[in-house]
Amino acid sequence: MGQDIRPVRGMNDILPDQTPVWQHVETVLREILEAYGYRELRLPLLERTELFKRSIGEQTDIVEKEMYTFVDRSGDSLTLRPEATAGVVRAGISNGLLHNQQQRVWTMGPMFRYERPQKGRYRQFHQLDVEALGYAGPDVDAELILMGARLWKALGIEELKLEINSLGTVDSRQAYREKLIEYFAAHRDQLDEDSERRLGNNPFRILDSKNPDMQDLITAAPSMIDYLDEESDAHFKGLLQYLDNVGIDYMVNPRLVRGLDYYTRTVFEWLTDKLGAQGAVCSGGRYDGLIEQLGGRETPAVGWAMGMERLVSMVELAATVKTRSDVDIYVVASGDAAQSKAMGLAEGLRDDFPGMRLQLNCGGGSFKSQLKRADRSGAQVAVILGEQEIDSGEAILKPLRTKHEQSRVSIVDVGAELRKLLD
Repeated sequence: MGQDIRPVRGMNDILPDQTPVWQHVETVLREILEAYGYRELRLPLLERTELFKRSIGEQTDIVEKEMYTFVDRSGDSLTLRPEATAGVVRAGISNGLLHNQQQRVWTMGPMFRYERPQKGRYRQFHQLDVEALGYAGPDVDAELILMGARLWKALGIEELKLEINSLGTVDSRQAYREKLIEYFAAHRDQLDEDSERRLGNNPFRILDSKNPDMQDLITAAPSMIDYLDEESDAHFKGLLQYLDNVGIDYMVNPRLVRGLDYYTRTVFEWLTDKLGAQGAVCSGGRYDGLIEQLGGRETPAVGWAMGMERLVSMVELAATVKTRSDVDIYVVASGDAAQSKAMGLAEGLRDDFPGMRLQLNCGGGSFKSQLKRADRSGAQVAVILGEQEIDSGEAILKPLRTKHEQSRVSIVDVGAELRKLLD
């Protein structure tokens, strides 16, 4: 293969053998989202770079190292979206969806981050993003978590663990931030290079470090929960009460901070140990200040995002999806006259069997080679037309997956006889 037509590293094709699982997962997601009253929002892949700098935070790894950014012919700096929440908020503001309104929306599609590709993490990856805009109470936080639990059950995924924390308000975070800086500055000799750099501008990200040499230091750091303001404390306790009432298991993790600057109060992650180092399957939280920060009115909001590649891998590991064969009926046509007749017959059968997958042999080939194609297609039944069948006004029905004998039937009865065989 020529060097210039190889796929871009970390940007993968999803092949026809893989798409049935994706389609099943997407169908289940849509059904559950609709059942909860969430509506689909479709966003552009490109946004102005400033949107992500202002929302995600200029000191985050995403903005500093991972965004695909370029200047277009008009001189504007544009970025392929690295996440969806900022775009959802921008769409809400620019389309007037937030003033004196509440919105429950979801969006799905590819995101882009320049990072080291590994299992479950790619440079082009797909994400489901669910957002509730205009809701202040812990009830909607709980609903979003319950929706996740319902998704796992519907997809047959087990052993996911829920971790949850509260980051408080901007003011309580500031008080906690000062305590963190004081603590880590006193142990500066134990900080790695990244943590040393983050100490002055974003010490919360030190808590998210995966460096094993720093875990004891991080474990001993002050806890955010001890610095929550009164309202945030009540909000968090209310959320936990909702989860207790419906029997959702969780673990309060005071070191859970999430990687984006806009989070306030509730943050949570659904985790697995089935996918190697990348354990988070679904992550989210509350971002009550982001809409105002981006130019809208003060509006509370909460949401979560889920990596589709990781979710599909979990479903494949659970082996709960029984995909149908690619084809149900394969029409074999031997000879020019039979090919013409077969095309009309195929269209008539598609009318009679809506939802049935019927493939007409195209491109010619001998009778024997066409039967081989029919078998490879996974079809249950082959409908065979040759010159003799055209002359007699008949067709041959040949079961391919059972021991039933083939039969010769009138063309007008093909649909009825196929129904018997497929039932």
